[in-house]
Amino acid sequence: MTTTLVADVTTAYLALREFDMELEIARKFLRSATAQIAASDRLMAQEENAVSVLLGKAPADVPRGKRLDELAAPAEVPAGLPSSLLARRPDIREAEQKLIAANAQIGAARALYFPEISLTGFMGGQSRALTDLFTGPARQWNFNPFVSLPIFNAGRLRSNVKLTESIQREALAQYEKSVQTSFREVSDALIAHRKTTEQLEQEQLLVNALRESSRLSLVRYQGGIDSYLQVLDAERNLFQGELVEAQLQRDVLLSFVQLYRALGGGWQ
Repeated sequence: MTTTLVADVTTAYLALREFDMELEIARKFLRSATAQIAASDRLMAQEENAVSVLLGKAPADVPRGKRLDELAAPAEVPAGLPSSLLARRPDIREAEQKLIAANAQIGAARALYFPEISLTGFMGGQSRALTDLFTGPARQWNFNPFVSLPIFNAGRLRSNVKLTESIQREALAQYEKSVQTSFREVSDALIAHRKTTEQLEQEQLLVNALRESSRLSLVRYQGGIDSYLQVLDAERNLFQGELVEAQLQRDVLLSFVQLYRALGGGWQ
């Protein structure tokens, strides 16, 4: 499905840009981040392969656009989105079609109680076929040239109806589950967007404070007040803070992808 492919490619690309940013951050803190550089390089290469495969291409370098922190989030989700948008979801459409098919099967099974014959004959009287249903010696209805069905094999017919009604109940349960899942996924995406945005805002405040702490540690070291260990500790804290900030920037954008997927293709 196009919606799934778009969401998967976007998710993979955002992960790739986040690894790019991790690598960029790590290179600023060589003393504290040599292992992170190797890890980010590996993850970046693997994510490039994933993006290439999703695009139907052989594994290769993926062209980059804007940095992760330069990517603009979509317009805010408008208020009053109708739940009818969920009807576009592939899982709901599939479950709906199965439910329709199950109902059609019930109609077919129940129709076996009523052989396809002419009820009236010449001048509108009872037809011979109708008469034979009750008085004919064979009591059979030939519904195609190769198969015959005993007309009053009621036990088997009722069994067929029970089977198809069971299929219908199962299809209905699956449809209801798909609808419930769709509402839950929309709710999860909206919660993720709100909470991750709040978390990013707090992390940005923390990173600003850590930058100032790192700057002051260096000043104090240069003034002979602190040892270089304090400088390294401040850099390490800033390094970790910037990594978390990059991950949260990715997660805010991913929450829109999650909502796009949950709505079956966005809200336009």
